[in-house]
Amino acid sequence: MAVDRDHVLRSAAALLTRKSTATMDEVAKAAGISRATLHRQFAGRDALVRALESLGIAECEAALDGARLDEGSASDAVRRLVREIEPAAALLAFLYTENQLFEGGQQNEGWTRIDDRVAALFRRGQAAGEFRIDLTPAWLTEALYGLLASGAWAVSEGRVASKDFNFMIVELLLGGAVRREEP
Repeated sequence: MAVDRDHVLRSAAALLTRKSTATMDEVAKAAGISRATLHRQFAGRDALVRALESLGIAECEAALDGARLDEGSASDAVRRLVREIEPAAALLAFLYTENQLFEGGQQNEGWTRIDDRVAALFRRGQAAGEFRIDLTPAWLTEALYGLLASGAWAVSEGRVASKDFNFMIVELLLGGAVRREEP
């Protein structure tokens, strides 16, 4: 019987986003396969995490494409991006905490492509006068990633309703936490 690699990866992602310390035995059980079968697909946890990284990068790039970052205002593009990336947010939150993915010179170039596209969106918004210019595009990009990860964790733990995910992230990122007087 052939093993559906995508099913195994998505099962692993679903488990690891809820329980980042899950063992390979637990991953195999979640995927409905034996540990031996899992190890034939992925030599160990590091190989599994690297495969999840590739999945996360692919999902990010698909979200970036779906968000049509060059259309309309930069603010609207940010809103579309958060909406498009929401289904992958829990996986991205898990990957965000996997330090081995970002240490040393072996970082996957996919992350750089994603960073460049998101930073370009923020630069476009700054040039159009939509976004603050005292915050660098790199910082705005990191702030977006942090909010996406925090939002995914809050939803998964039941502290925040999933229907509020997009609104909370976009409003905090674009509006900040400072209360403004109503006109």
